[in-house]
Amino acid sequence: MTVGPHEDGDPDRSESFGEMLLGGLLDHAHALPPDRVGSALADAVARIGGREVRILLQDYGQQNLVPLAGDGLEDGYPLPIDGSEAGRCFLTSRPVEVPVADGVRVHVPLLDGGDQAGVLAVTLDAVDDDARRILRRLAALAADTMQTKNGYTDLFFRTRRGEPMSVAAEIQWSLLPPLAMTMPRVAVAGVLEPAYDVAGDSFDYALNGDVLHLAMIDAMGHGLDAATMATVAIGAYRHARRTSVELSEIYLFMDRAVAEQFAPDHFVTAQMLRLDTGTGRLQWVNAGHPAPMLIREHRVVRRLDSPTTLPVGFGGDQPQVSEVTLALGDRILCFTDGLIEEHETGQEEFGEDQLIDWVHRLDRADRSVRAVARDLSHTLRRARGGATTDDATLVLVEWRGRG
Repeated sequence: MTVGPHEDGDPDRSESFGEMLLGGLLDHAHALPPDRVGSALADAVARIGGREVRILLQDYGQQNLVPLAGDGLEDGYPLPIDGSEAGRCFLTSRPVEVPVADGVRVHVPLLDGGDQAGVLAVTLDAVDDDARRILRRLAALAADTMQTKNGYTDLFFRTRRGEPMSVAAEIQWSLLPPLAMTMPRVAVAGVLEPAYDVAGDSFDYALNGDVLHLAMIDAMGHGLDAATMATVAIGAYRHARRTSVELSEIYLFMDRAVAEQFAPDHFVTAQMLRLDTGTGRLQWVNAGHPAPMLIREHRVVRRLDSPTTLPVGFGGDQPQVSEVTLALGDRILCFTDGLIEEHETGQEEFGEDQLIDWVHRLDRADRSVRAVARDLSHTLRRARGGATTDDATLVLVEWRGRG
């Protein structure tokens, strides 16, 4: 609706249908109990003739889209992300419309802060641009509301948990930022395996103005001891990052924090990066991790080798900061050694050569870092026979230019 002046010169502040629909949700969103978010969305969708409403959330293993239960929401079995229309919507972050016997099945991405929680699926008799616009805005509002409510409910966590989770994994998932972030200048996507039993691996990132900060860590050992050490390391990283932007100082602070809390033989390998999203200038410090890989035009063009320092907790000297200037569209692949090593008796290490080969197969044009990271992690897991004796984590960063 176009807002224009009345004859007396005052602007037209009357409420249009779309504003009334979205405003009705927004006015009451702060007081909605978490289990009523889906019902409120279904009621709003019904106002535009929508039915068979499903809110589908990605499970922690990034294999399925699981329906959220609630009054007014259609129940059913989880849908595989690979091979379903809802999954195509999820992987591309674009609406997908499918003709059905009684109308059109519309899938809309649930986008929140550059991340995607899942998919809103609705059946309409017919679809026009007005319906598309309203559904897109309803989905965005629902995603924001669920993200807000997620801080004080287990509802969404339980929906996303596809199998029992270890205590160590519970701790690690509580530490993590969103698995993906897509902004005009930069995109980030990460995957942790095994999703329901991860212990020592973790990563963290923050976008502060033009600067993306990112760290990946791998705490020694397994189970609760590794999760506890990872918690201290990530907490120290965040504290240092929020008070200093110098990578060498961040490393030294993390090193002291781990050394003061754990025995002398305990350590955390780490990699810390700082990307100026305005210029493409990338700086990094490597403390015992495999070197990141630079992907340009969908090919691995080099390993970002650099002077390494001792793992966090071993009292290393002030590290040397390495630097490279990225080209538009460059991607950086960071990974822990569990992704390329397999120590199970009778099996060879997976190796970097096979990792590079799969990057070349999967990192194709017009595929988001989120889709590539997920497919790469799952493909490598299948190549290892579906199991690993260690955590296997990867993070993919794309510099998208000046925006």
